[in-house]
Amino acid sequence: QVQLVESGGGLVQAGGSLRLSCAASVRTFSRYAMGWFRQAPGKGREFVAAINWSGGNPFYADSVKGRFTISRDNAKNTMYLQMNSLKPEDTAVYYCAAEESERTLLSAGRYDYWGQGTQVTVSS
Repeated sequence: QVQLVESGGGLVQAGGSLRLSCAASVRTFSRYAMGWFRQAPGKGREFVAAINWSGGNPFYADSVKGRFTISRDNAKNTMYLQMNSLKPEDTAVYYCAAEESERTLLSAGRYDYWGQGTQVTVSS
């Protein structure tokens, strides 16, 4: 069983930055592919970014490419999402997800473990 806890969300003005963290309670964190997804009010869950188990092969949604950076520290069992140049359309609940895999996984359906989410609100 993997438990994931997100933190770092909040209210920020457009153009600002936030760093989200996802702490995993699992002994073998380095065996898990990790991803970030988001869900805005009235919309479905949307892929944001993903990374493989070693921290390589990051992949981003076109809407965040060049502004967001995904990373992980396997020694700390933690994944991060650095979000810069935030826009009002980035407002959503952000979820981290984990799946035991060596690959970078882009589909929400591929992940078995999810955090509870953290709210990000970007004001204009």
